[in-house]
Amino acid sequence: MTDTSAPTDTSAATAASAPVLDALVIGGGAAGLAGALMLARSRRDVLVLDAGAPRNAPSPGVHALLALDGIAPAELLARGREDVRRYGGRVLEDPAVAARREEDGTFTVTAASGAEHRARRLLLASGVRDELPAIDGLAERFGRDVVHCPYCHGYEVRDQAIGVIASSPMAVHSALMFRQLSADVVLLENGYEGLDAEGLALLTARGVRVEPGRVRRVLTADDAITGVELEDGRVLPRTALAVQTRLAPLPAMGEAILPGLGLALEEHPSGMGTYLVADPMTGATAVPGVWAAGNLTNPMAQVAPASAAGGMAGAQINADLVMSEARAARQAAVPAAG
Repeated sequence: MTDTSAPTDTSAATAASAPVLDALVIGGGAAGLAGALMLARSRRDVLVLDAGAPRNAPSPGVHALLALDGIAPAELLARGREDVRRYGGRVLEDPAVAARREEDGTFTVTAASGAEHRARRLLLASGVRDELPAIDGLAERFGRDVVHCPYCHGYEVRDQAIGVIASSPMAVHSALMFRQLSADVVLLENGYEGLDAEGLALLTARGVRVEPGRVRRVLTADDAITGVELEDGRVLPRTALAVQTRLAPLPAMGEAILPGLGLALEEHPSGMGTYLVADPMTGATAVPGVWAAGNLTNPMAQVAPASAAGGMAGAQINADLVMSEARAARQAAVPAAG
């Protein structure tokens, strides 16, 4: 739902004449909203531009989140937006599509509507998207009985017949993690050629069978997975599937926003996708005035650590502004004192 607490800018001319924001947050997930909340509570003029399509939207619940375990993703974000607005922050469903640094050190961010917003500091928290193997029927079940994280959704598929689809260097690790949750786990090789002797030995020791052959499609009945069909026609009964997704930032972030700011994505050391390098403690990026948090900088972060990172980045932005303002005030006072 679009914020109606303040009018939306609709032109570059409007943005140019409007006051410069203290901070602008790109992305309204857990990290972005936590950062905006920290800034709003510090009495900063902060705006969040959000696409309104969180990564965990297909999931029925957010898990391993203390005191809120099982809360629906939409409900969690609705509460977060309300928190930000309660302290005077704004949240607009108008995703950022481009950004640039101005000569005076401020930033201009263009939204999908064409509106331009200027800010003294930026927090990049647009998250990532999951890229799944091209298997018929897999994406339709993602977030339900096709899962990717044993901590996010593993308990919900406990004691089931689980098939782990190999698609990355994390395949053996993933299969062993799900073996902790069920005695019936099969690793579906699916053409992946990265399985080595040590990994196979570990799987065998834990009773995880490796099934050769590519997966052709996911089989369902009565809105539930019943198994997978392999390319040779064999059917393997399964009631849940686990998959290692490849993670990538939203297209606008990688193709326009980061390049416009002088930043670039790098391949994550785990091989699970691309990410933006930022200070792991503060969220500071290589560009002064720009911070980042959440899955954009830590692809493995669940909701709780993503939120914590966003809150820390928001606090760091406020502290940076405080010091900048103090130095400016001191400089302005020098001539008067003389």
